[in-house]
Amino acid sequence: MYEKEFQTRLTQLRENKGVSARDMSLSIGQNPGYINNIETGKAFPSMSCFFYICEFLKLTPKDFFDTDAKNPEKLNALISDLKKLDDKQLESVASIVRELTKQK
Repeated sequence: MYEKEFQTRLTQLRENKGVSARDMSLSIGQNPGYINNIETGKAFPSMSCFFYICEFLKLTPKDFFDTDAKNPEKLNALISDLKKLDDKQLESVASIVRELTKQK
């Protein structure tokens, strides 16, 4: 069960980054088919390789498993920028977000 969720999440995050499974495999120091084997269920990464995957994707392990965040790399960049705002600016942004996320 968890293996399938892992495969799906890895595929989603890799595709969000716009990189092929082969290029990602080579970038983390593995054979060309490594990521493809994980995504198709033929293999499962070791803990150290999982950390290399997260580093490549510029995510924490927590971000990797946060399936509510469709694009955690962009979300983290936004949060980093939000931390630079003062209270008034944050309230303005919050108001915009509330408006954008209203159910129709």
